[in-house]
Formats: sequence, structure tokens, C-alpha cells
Amino acid sequence: MRAFVRKFSSGPPDEYYKYIAESELGEPDWESLFPQNWKDATDETPCVEIGSDTASKLIRERIRSIRAEFGDHTVLIGGPPCQAYSVVGRSRNAGNPEYDITNDHRLSLYREFANVLKTLRPMVAVLENVRGLLSIRVNGNLLFEDVMDCLQNASGENQYELFSLAPYADKRSWRNGIPVRDFIVRSEEHGVPQKRHRVFVICIRSDIARSLPNQFFPKLELHSKQVTLNEVIGMMPSLRSKLSKRDDDRAWKNVVQRAIRLVRMNIPQSISSNDERAFKRNLSLVMKSTKYSSFPTAFGDVRNSRSFSETCPSNLRDWISDEKLPLIPNNETRGHMAEDLNRYLFAAAFARTFAKSPRAEDFPKDIAPNHANWLSGKFVDRFRVQVADHPSTTITSHISKDGNYFIHPDPCQCRTLTVREAARLQTFPDNYLFMGGRTNQYSQVGNAVPPYLAWQIAEQVSKIFDFRDQSRKRANKKQENRSKLQ
Repeated sequence: MRAFVRKFSSGPPDEYYKYIAESELGEPDWESLFPQNWKDATDETPCVEIGSDTASKLIRERIRSIRAEFGDHTVLIGGPPCQAYSVVGRSRNAGNPEYDITNDHRLSLYREFANVLKTLRPMVAVLENVRGLLSIRVNGNLLFEDVMDCLQNASGENQYELFSLAPYADKRSWRNGIPVRDFIVRSEEHGVPQKRHRVFVICIRSDIARSLPNQFFPKLELHSKQVTLNEVIGMMPSLRSKLSKRDDDRAWKNVVQRAIRLVRMNIPQSISSNDERAFKRNLSLVMKSTKYSSFPTAFGDVRNSRSFSETCPSNLRDWISDEKLPLIPNNETRGHMAEDLNRYLFAAAFARTFAKSPRAEDFPKDIAPNHANWLSGKFVDRFRVQVADHPSTTITSHISKDGNYFIHPDPCQCRTLTVREAARLQTFPDNYLFMGGRTNQYSQVGNAVPPYLAWQIAEQVSKIFDFRDQSRKRANKKQENRSKLQ
């Protein structure tokens, strides 16, 4: 869908906004309404598996077409699937006695990226992946060193120089010993309301790299202020969680009020008297709110709500918001078990009192889950609140299966994040419509590079192309002047 929307140079068509407002009426036949735009979008986004014969054939055809139109004036952006590199994935594999790392074909999919680099020979390439790529070893050797060697020599020996985007890294290339850690980009340092740390490698073709002045090497700028979760989603309309069984407003209020009484009777003994009073005040606010307020489970009206904090940076607010939107799409709550609402209420009230999410040992016995290994040290943040006055933790694809790591900071709402709230923390524009079932929508959000960060990277990379264009214009001008003199 997003590829289709991008085919409209002046922004999404009116029919798109109408569909968002009246989605219950069904999706329009976009192909009939906009045949050329739809064709261009479907041609751009084939669904193929990396490494398959079908994908290899398609890539070869696309490269021939791109080189015929643009020559080497191109940029390649991508990242091999990260499941085998991620710390979570490796932990899961370690628990599987049948798993053999040397037989995991996913580990070598970076070579598919290098193969495209070899045949396309772009001026610049950007490779992105999880930070686990820096530490994974195969047969005792760091895989990252093989990845970098493969990229550097993809089109022949030392045909690419490899650089970091990190603002605190110097301008040395990989060949000249730039530290591995300097390839990590921390998104919260660049205006993204989320602590997302990812590896980015910038590959610049050697002939281009040698011609660039220092100011044209890609380097992200540090933002002077971190953007908090509250600034981006704190002013969105209040929603109540759904109940997984017998859901309605009255049942939900009864469950939450029982949870308040349970939490009040089980305040941890480690809390000081002053903190206990603050904790109880937060519980009283929840009681008052649930008694006199009625929260919907889905609320999308953009026009009747202040959707951003006044302190949210204007450039980020402008990036996300869209005044033409009649509703905020993908903003519906999940269903939760009543027992989990007890934990959400306790955890959110705890975070509001102490400005941190509680750990397993902070949960009273009557509120903690009945897991034999709850206090084993493996589940210290099994119920994690996203603290309002900080950037969120990393929005991962795991949110599609388990929202307990992404509890909303407002104890009055007693729930986990919606797809739209997670999308805002990832800096997706509000008019970015996520399709498919809600599980798929969460996965789409969690697997993405934050668009606002991607835009900043694109800005830096574009400077290289601007310099190359300006150099060519100057060279052509000199040639014209020589010709006139002759």
C-alpha cells in the first residue's frame, strides 16, 4: 500500500483518506481507480525470497534496467534478515540442541547484498542490521569481519571504502582501523523517541571516496535534546484495554477497580512512607478516572484531540502528522486477561512514582505471575512499562506476539501499546496505513528502520550525489570554455 501512495507526487489521493475514515465499507479497487499508479507500485514491490532462483533472476533483470537508465549514479540500501544475528535469536538457537550455526544459511545472506553491490556498482550503498552482527562468531571468528571484507572487495580488491554514520566516530574507514563499536547508530541521539541501536555501514565506491572533501562524508548530527515517549504519544486520546473475555465498559471498570484494591493491599514493603503516599495518590487518580470517565477501545478523531505535546520538536511533529487525516488509523487496543491488568496497573503506577519500570523482585507476590522461574533472573523485566519522560525501549517485532514488554505509561488506561502508538515511536507518519491482521501490523512496525532516521541518513548520502553532480557540471563547463577558445 505504501508503495502505491508514494506514486502520487502531491501526496495520497482523496480516496485514500476517505478509505481511512470509512474502512468498514471495504477497500476500494485501487487498480481500477488508478491503474498506472497501481501497476507502478506492484512492479516496485515483488514478494520474493532472498537467495532463491526467482529472486536472483529478478535482481539481475532489475540491475540491467537500472544501469541502462542511470549508469553508476545509484545508491543501494538494504540489510540481510537479522534473526540469526540478533541476541534474542541466538539465545533461542542456543536452547535448541539440533541447531548448528555452521548450517544456518541465513548467516551468509549478506553475500546476496554483496552480489548486488558487485553487479550494480552503485556510488553508495547502505547496509543496516542489528547490533548483534558485531559480536556473532562462526567457528570462533567474528562474522562482522567477513561481512566487511565481502563489502569492501565486492567489485574487486578495495573497490569500496567503508564508513560509519556515528557523529562521534572519526572519519577513518574500516581499512584504516575504525572501531567496530562506531558502526552503531543510536536512534535516540537523532530525534527518534526510541532507544534503538543498529549497525549501519556506508559503502562508498573508492573512486568517489577519494574525490570527496571531508564535509561530504556522511555523518549524522547529534540532536541537542532527546525526544520522550510522552511528547509523541502522551497527548493521544485515552483508550481502555479490551478484556479477552466478556468485554464491555462495565466489566472493564469492575476489573480495574478490583485491581486497584489488590494493589493497595500489596504495596511492596521496600517502598518508603513518602513514596507509598505518592504511589497511593496515583492509584486514587486511577480510581477516580475509571469511576467517572468512559474510555473507548478505539479512538481515532485527530481533529478533536491535541495529539502531540507542546514540547515535541516541530520538525518531528510535522514529519508524523497529517492535517488531512480524518482519523488516526491502526489505533485500537488489544484484549488482555484480567490478571494481566493487575500487573499493568501496578507496573504503570510504579513507573509513574519512581520514573522507572519495576523489575521482577518489585512485584508483590499476589500480583506477580505464578511462574516457577519468575525470580530466576531470566524475567527481570517481563512486564515492562515504557517510561513517559524517556525515549521508549526498542520496538521489536516481538510486540506482535507479546505486548507485556510495551505497557502504556498511563495507569488509568491499563493496557499495552496500540499499533499506532508503536508506529509513532518508530516515527512512521500517521498517514502510513498498516494492512493485514493486527499481528502482522505490529510485525511491520517492529521490523522497520525508523523512517525519520532513514530520512536523515538519506539527506547525508544525497550530499555525495550533489557533490558529484556539481563536479561534473564544473568539468563540463571547463570543457565548453576550452572548446570556445579553440
